[in-house]
Amino acid sequence: MQDKRRRALLEIFQSSLEAVNGRTRVRDYLAMHPLDAPVHLIALGKVASAMARGAADALKDGIRAGLVITKRGHAESLPWPVLEAAHPVPDDTCLAAGHALVRFIADLPADAQVLVLLSGGASALVEQLPPNVDLATLRRMNEWLLASGRDIAAVNRVRKRLSLIKGGRLTRLLAPRHVTCLAISDVQGDDPRFIGSGLLVPDETIGMEPIDDAPPDVRRALQHAPAAPAADDPCFRRVRFEIVARLADAKRAAADAARVYGWRSALQSEFVVGDAVNVGARLAHALLVSPPDTLYVWGGETTMKLPSRPGRGGRNQSLALSAARVLQGQSALLLAAGTDGTDGPTPDAGAIVDGGTVERGAALGLQADAALAQADAGGFLEASGDLIHTGPTGTNVMDLILGLR
Repeated sequence: MQDKRRRALLEIFQSSLEAVNGRTRVRDYLAMHPLDAPVHLIALGKVASAMARGAADALKDGIRAGLVITKRGHAESLPWPVLEAAHPVPDDTCLAAGHALVRFIADLPADAQVLVLLSGGASALVEQLPPNVDLATLRRMNEWLLASGRDIAAVNRVRKRLSLIKGGRLTRLLAPRHVTCLAISDVQGDDPRFIGSGLLVPDETIGMEPIDDAPPDVRRALQHAPAAPAADDPCFRRVRFEIVARLADAKRAAADAARVYGWRSALQSEFVVGDAVNVGARLAHALLVSPPDTLYVWGGETTMKLPSRPGRGGRNQSLALSAARVLQGQSALLLAAGTDGTDGPTPDAGAIVDGGTVERGAALGLQADAALAQADAGGFLEASGDLIHTGPTGTNVMDLILGLR
């Protein structure tokens, strides 16, 4: 029975991914809101390839030229150049991608109609730096931010300061062309300012995030960052921004899929944030007092503050292992996974744990408490047989958590 329910949770997770698939969502939007040809396409982010395929499905030969920039391992063969770059810590491929993007825009006709397809990951994948800022400083900034425990909005408030394209600056390069941006949201509240660090929208919060804990060279660079365009800058007048997929869509799909298995669903409205270990324990306790045969659906994005030498895993794996400690000996399951198919700097999407997870790991000489303290939940969960591996999913709407007692 437990194996059957594990398979069911994985199938429900897959149903959620299909509901927010980038190719499908872009294709359907453009079918209902067609663009006049010719169209020049720019796709940026982890879901760039899938979204570009959706545009090709809808517009066919109407796309005159295109440029696609995505994460390593997420590229697909397309009619246009597809560049792969590093994520989450930028390297020289990200600067090369930024150079290619700026060059592509410079070659566009002044009256071109531009379709920008934007998804999470663009903040790291493509960059053009201000003068006198080098790659080493950019990398130190990202390493500091990723280890700081900040949420994605706070991280992006800082990232966009040290950039010539983020924080609405890309819009200046595209003006006066007409721009339609279709985005998949990977941020709380679906705020366009923080999707891909707000390439095409103004942001008056730039400079508000404290940087006192930044490395000295990073802090100096941030203090002399170039100004971003104001909200009333004319460059924004010809930009249309639409969100085509979001976390709420994936959560609803999971709740709907529960009925196929004869279960009730409890769609939780809260956006799950906070330390992954604390959240995992809290959700597991809530699950243990829930009605049986009811699928609980949560979504959000937790954070981790990493030790100096972290082990293997990401926030979802830590959340799941923390939950497993609470669920020991109980007939309950919890799945926590990134909808993009990755969890931290690992190829795993997350994990699905049950009342026997901790015991299975302990039988191999591992301790859950030690694994969590060392940010090595992935090592424990690999041994216990609880990791989830999906590969690139064609979407990215943050994290989904499913619980069943």
